[in-house]
Amino acid sequence: MSMFSAFNINASGMTAQRYRMDIISENVANANTTRTAEGGPYRRKIVTFAEKGGQTSFSRVLGNAAYSHGYTGQGVKVSGVYEDYETEMNMVYDPSHPDADENGYVTGPNVNIITEMTNMIDASRAFEANATAFNASKAIALQGLEIGKG
Repeated sequence: MSMFSAFNINASGMTAQRYRMDIISENVANANTTRTAEGGPYRRKIVTFAEKGGQTSFSRVLGNAAYSHGYTGQGVKVSGVYEDYETEMNMVYDPSHPDADENGYVTGPNVNIITEMTNMIDASRAFEANATAFNASKAIALQGLEIGKG
């Protein structure tokens, strides 16, 4: 594994987590949006990640590690952003609302602020972990250059 591979892996992790935070921010911003351009209420979005550079089977990685061939990752990428159809939409009784149905209920977004803030903390901590690992790799590289200088 080269020195620059470590930088690329950590940078890909930071980029993916930053994108995840952007989507979470969009969810929070639209927590009260009852009408979108498509016509219905806002639907929560979820970011999924995948290994960069193709799919690797777990058994192959385990086999390589067992026989000391080593395995070097290539980082992470955003594999997709999907709308959440698992979580139910919020129904609020407000007959005076312009988007109320014939029974007086307004269908609101399926965004739970507590869930979003928990996900934001998780993404923030993952970003910090990647930044710490990036800085550690940088410090190791600088120490190597200092040794070679003297």
